[in-house]
Amino acid sequence: MNSMIPTSAPLPVKPPDLKQDADYVFYELTRSICPECRRVIDGHILLRDNKVFMRKRCPDHGLFEVLVYADAEAYTSSTKFNKPGTIPLEFSTQVKHGCPHDCGLCPDHQQHACVGIIEVNSTCNMDCPLCFADAGPGFNLTLAEVEAILDRFVETEGQPEVVQFSGGEPSIHPDIVPMMQAAKVRNIRHIMLNTNGKRIATDDKFLAELADIRPALYFQFDGFDEETNRLIRGEADLLPLKLQALDRLAEANCPVILVPAIERGVNEHEVGRIIKFGIEHPAIFGINFQPAFHAGRHMAHSPLERMTIPDVIRLVETQTGGMFVKDDFVPVPCCFPTCNSVTYAYIDGDSVIPLPRLLNVDDYLDYITNRAMISISDDVKTALEGLWSSSAVPGAEKAAQNFALSCAACGLPEGLEDLSSIINNMFMIMFQDFLDPWTFNQKNVMKCCKEILLPDGKQIPFCAYNNVGYREQARAQLTAQEPERRQARRDGTRFEPQPLTFSFDRPLRTNGSNGSGRNGDGP
Repeated sequence: MNSMIPTSAPLPVKPPDLKQDADYVFYELTRSICPECRRVIDGHILLRDNKVFMRKRCPDHGLFEVLVYADAEAYTSSTKFNKPGTIPLEFSTQVKHGCPHDCGLCPDHQQHACVGIIEVNSTCNMDCPLCFADAGPGFNLTLAEVEAILDRFVETEGQPEVVQFSGGEPSIHPDIVPMMQAAKVRNIRHIMLNTNGKRIATDDKFLAELADIRPALYFQFDGFDEETNRLIRGEADLLPLKLQALDRLAEANCPVILVPAIERGVNEHEVGRIIKFGIEHPAIFGINFQPAFHAGRHMAHSPLERMTIPDVIRLVETQTGGMFVKDDFVPVPCCFPTCNSVTYAYIDGDSVIPLPRLLNVDDYLDYITNRAMISISDDVKTALEGLWSSSAVPGAEKAAQNFALSCAACGLPEGLEDLSSIINNMFMIMFQDFLDPWTFNQKNVMKCCKEILLPDGKQIPFCAYNNVGYREQARAQLTAQEPERRQARRDGTRFEPQPLTFSFDRPLRTNGSNGSGRNGDGP
């Protein structure tokens, strides 16, 4: 008799745990700051869904994530446009604490100052909801202070390319005209006035003085709609004054660069109209679109939905019907390539021909593979470097010369017999993405070529000045010196400014309304 050996049912086998890939590519490590306290922390650059994000963690305030660049392919391929930096003749500070706390410029900085910015005052005749300088009552530099700043700028640069007078609103400073004249006698190539245009619209004497000096006007212009001007500038009825100022600048033969801040949900729809207006208006030689950055005073925003350069380029392509397209814009090599992109076009009646459609700019501005041929390429490369530079000023003779030499390489166009005809037929569109406490990237700051020039000789990279704590400390010290300035003016004596000192031991809170980019809080 066979016995049956009872058997039990096989035990279920637990499937092995499967590892999962992250939903992003870790691209690089940089240094950033906490948007809440400004502590320097690591920043991870991540690629996801063809966009570039920064993720960072503060020990006190947790995890943050922000959109950096809305085109990962363009971001990663821009490296070839990273031009070797030019070393200034002199540095103004030593390396003690490490970037970004030794500005500047310190010997670790990787670029000279293409553009020197002098904030001659903190006061403004507007109260814009979007204002990186958080303009308001505070200080007015003396003419002697500005002259000393200019002298130091010449010492560090030899022949500086561009000095921009800013504020506050620099046009309301009582000495703004002699300040610009002081720059002119020091043989600084380009003088620029950053302005909202209000004084220009109504002050005949000031307009005549501008016509004599002929600075380039870096002209605030965010759009045509009342709601645009109400939300960004706090004044819905601003447009008629802006148009009046522009018409008067055309009569005075002063070149204008429009500067629209493009904010998500506010004025994206106005990009194409601004370009068409700029091309048609006789005073305007270029446009510098700036995706809104959220430093100083700003509106509520989502760091994961901020505007970036690729976003604005897409708007340009769509709203101009292909007059300008993505491939027309090439990164600017003198700063970090993802900070700026620019193109130039030849305008002939209704015909608009972007230069990169006729000349492969990549062949000349590729600093990694160096594919450019010999022969005329060195001259053309130098000319293109002059155009694709933060110091390029449309409407100026040097820009026209560089444009003409570039055109010689591609045969464009017939009938350009002199520089004046080139000046009147070339048009620039630039995109400038400044950093804020959410997007701050030490790598970009170390190659920044736009510096704030201070009375004690320091030259601080623009995006370090606005985000790390330099602006707040400089503003407090310059304002504290204001009673002595006023007394010196009354006594007819020279005011001697005290050196500015900076400390970063204490946490610094951000100003203005802001949105959270912490995981779980944002979209």
